[in-house]
Amino acid sequence: MQTILYLAMSLNGKIARSDGSVDWLEQVPNSEGTDYGYEEFFRSIDITVQGNGTYRQLRGWGIPFPYKGKENYVLTRDAGACDDEDVRFVREDPVGFLERLKAREGNGIWIVGGAQVNALLLAHGLIDEIRLFVMPLVLAEGLDLTAELPSDVALRLIETRTRVNGVVELHYAIGEASAQ
Repeated sequence: MQTILYLAMSLNGKIARSDGSVDWLEQVPNSEGTDYGYEEFFRSIDITVQGNGTYRQLRGWGIPFPYKGKENYVLTRDAGACDDEDVRFVREDPVGFLERLKAREGNGIWIVGGAQVNALLLAHGLIDEIRLFVMPLVLAEGLDLTAELPSDVALRLIETRTRVNGVVELHYAIGEASAQ
């Protein structure tokens, strides 16, 4: 199965405010009312994987769980976290767990984030594609796209799209950049 890191970030590489909120996404005008291909992407995946911090932030919004109908996993070190109808908590080695998920048959795996999960999986070659929506906004503070990486990760550009509101979609495969 393919693993896809699919997310939005500010122009200066922030995926959330320091407190984890993403309220800044609402500041970006969207007169077209587009979902930027989210529904199509969501239909193309079978599984979501996210870190415990991202999951807690999502649950703190007080909205219905947005990934119903998918297999949902939360990577955590919290021994007290209990599975529920929406998610299963994974306390084992995340690298081995993802390797087993990727070996299964099926559609894609969405790596929801956050920064530590993104860095860990990139460092171990477990992300196949990145679909990144760069929002026309510079945040004063926030959480970076990845935590610190042990080495560089080469990307190969697949496609770019620019929206009338200034949002730029970048679609990359992980691997050596191609000579143009």
